[in-house]
Amino acid sequence: MPQPKLFHISEQPGISIFNPRPSPSHFDNITGDVVFAISEELLHNYLLPRDCPRVTFYAGPNTTNADKQKFMGNTSASHIVIVESGWYKRIKQTTLYCYEFAPDDFMLIDECAGYYVSYKPAMPIAITVIDDIMAALLNRGIELRFTPSLTEIADAVKESTLQFSLIRMRKAKTEL
Repeated sequence: MPQPKLFHISEQPGISIFNPRPSPSHFDNITGDVVFAISEELLHNYLLPRDCPRVTFYAGPNTTNADKQKFMGNTSASHIVIVESGWYKRIKQTTLYCYEFAPDDFMLIDECAGYYVSYKPAMPIAITVIDDIMAALLNRGIELRFTPSLTEIADAVKESTLQFSLIRMRKAKTEL
């Protein structure tokens, strides 16, 4: 099985080493400080400003046809990313830095989200500057949607059979 390509997205340029830190979220299988990485397949989930709340989803092997039709029926994209309309200007103005890691010291902790962790410091093997986030997302073949509020779609996706990630939702608007 080929090793995955792994990445870390940051708004900070010039990071030469990523040192393990406490996980910002609880995972039962993390037992210390870690460096997080994301798989290439789900990199699009992180091609946004760090604090930008988002709902991301795709059809998995257990997704029902009804949920595919309800959430993805009118698209040929395999993955959907939804953000709040109020983030449009910030998305257009933000530059991101995509750091690639050698996968050797990383282990998969969440296949649905594409999360990998390493307990060792990680040095980037390549860095790509992303100065047009919208183009980077759309070039990955995903569908990018904007909505005034993520609350209703997040609740609906949580109750579905889709594979999903709800990212930075504590920053989302709670009402219109």
